[in-house]
Amino acid sequence: MAEFWAEHFTFVTSVEGWIALGTLIAMEIVLGIDNLIFISILSNKLPEADRSRARRLGIGGALLMRLVLLATVAYIAQLTQPLFTVLDKSFSWRDLILLAGGLFLMWKATKEIHHSVDTEDGKENIVGAATLTVGGAIFQILLLDLVFSVDSIITAVGMTDHLAIMYIAVIVAMAVMLFAADPLGRFIAANPTIVMLALGFLLMIGMTLIAEAFHFHVPRGYVYAAMGFSTLVEVLNMLARRARKKKQAAEAASKATLH
Repeated sequence: MAEFWAEHFTFVTSVEGWIALGTLIAMEIVLGIDNLIFISILSNKLPEADRSRARRLGIGGALLMRLVLLATVAYIAQLTQPLFTVLDKSFSWRDLILLAGGLFLMWKATKEIHHSVDTEDGKENIVGAATLTVGGAIFQILLLDLVFSVDSIITAVGMTDHLAIMYIAVIVAMAVMLFAADPLGRFIAANPTIVMLALGFLLMIGMTLIAEAFHFHVPRGYVYAAMGFSTLVEVLNMLARRARKKKQAAEAASKATLH
């Protein structure tokens, strides 16, 4: 066992190992964006005092779950083996997990959009609405992270066969998520229009997972390009709204001075 880990860590210290590690860390962080958006929206439904704790516990639990899954990486890789066939399409455990995760994301996003726009359902707007327990939030975070964990680990296996690199990449990526969770959560809570944009992202990600389950590969670059463009448009809208408010405040102050 000692020789096994010595071999893996020797590879990490090589130039090839550093390149593989950097590539895998970047991939894990990018794949974590989807999960982080979901965590931010979900935690914002908690009382403000519990939000940061729920994010830390959820991401910490997700890290432990990923490390445990990495310990069974040989078994995880076998999840791509066909399980059964329907209408000439074969389905593996990975496909079923992606399908379940995609349906869950679409159900959750649709439900939150309904609560956000329907003024007659007796619920507050999603922003700042304390309608969830800490335990419930953590459970949903871990449930969805299981879907993303299986997919990212299978992807990682295709990029490198060195466990040490996988472990380091996962730990670094989760540390970045832990650092970014609170600022992103506060930003989403302070900007209601961003919530609707993020929910739209979750719908798109859910549909992408379902497509992947049916073997229709959607390049992630296209998905993230669409998300980036939508975010840019919303940032411009926010700047325009801020400029209008400043102009209105200046006109109001000018009128007050004249009177």
